[in-house]
Amino acid sequence: MFSPTIGAVKTRHFAQLVALSALWGASFMFIRMAAPVMGPWVLAAGRVGLAALTLVLLMSVLRHAWPWKEWRMLAVMALLSVAAPFMLYAWAGLYLPAGYSALLNTTAVLFGTLSSAWFKEDTLTARKLLGCLIGFIGVGLIVRLGPVPLDGTTLVAALACVCAAACYGLATPVMKRATARMQPLSIAAGIHVMALVLVLPGAAWQWPEARFTGATLAATAVLGIVTSGLAYWAHLRIIRNVTPVAAMSPVFMIPVFGVAWGHLFLGEALSPGIFAGGALVLVASALVTGFNPLRRIFGVTDPAP
Repeated sequence: MFSPTIGAVKTRHFAQLVALSALWGASFMFIRMAAPVMGPWVLAAGRVGLAALTLVLLMSVLRHAWPWKEWRMLAVMALLSVAAPFMLYAWAGLYLPAGYSALLNTTAVLFGTLSSAWFKEDTLTARKLLGCLIGFIGVGLIVRLGPVPLDGTTLVAALACVCAAACYGLATPVMKRATARMQPLSIAAGIHVMALVLVLPGAAWQWPEARFTGATLAATAVLGIVTSGLAYWAHLRIIRNVTPVAAMSPVFMIPVFGVAWGHLFLGEALSPGIFAGGALVLVASALVTGFNPLRRIFGVTDPAP
């Protein structure tokens, strides 16, 4: 029985999760670069297609069996963990800075906490409920006080990010259950192949309007091969050994990288709202995951949840 806190995560798993958070933080920068040029549907399809190709090749080399007998579970995960969030974040990338999207992605922990409790994969406590409340207040500050003017488009784009994060949160306990029935590589390959079927019609419709540059193609390649294909496989391997909430715990580190990459490489502005709202979202994520950096550094014991 795994503890729901990140303290239960082995050092090796924790280091892997930190590395994944750095990769996924960079993905928002690449989305911001490519979505306005290629279009969200084409970007999503390119990302999913390259991830699927990478994983199919690995399946062939490692001689893994395809898990099509579990197609219903794979279809749910394909929609919630790949097709829907990739499309929503790509569309939001037309209007929001990368740092915004990365910060709003942190709400996945909040939705994951609620869904994990619903699926009885974790327990819901007063501390976690407080974290959910603080997290949504933080999201409100980011949208209201950030450097982007508050208008209808900003609100809808922010809502798209929150919906994408909700998809990730809902999918995580399902993915945890899937790892008990299928191999991580088979799951990753199966959901990306199925997700490609879901996004191709939209990409075909938007294709005549798409434009391509060397930078956007390179960004799409990194998104597909690294942050989607290889990273999903690695994440599923970690999920087998920790609880769903612990598996999502690095989400609170993604904004640190997302905001930093966006500011350094895209020149995105920072504001008090970004810092205040982001801090609240990070505190909320720490509350719902039970992460306590003092424990890891000084051996401080957590209070009972």
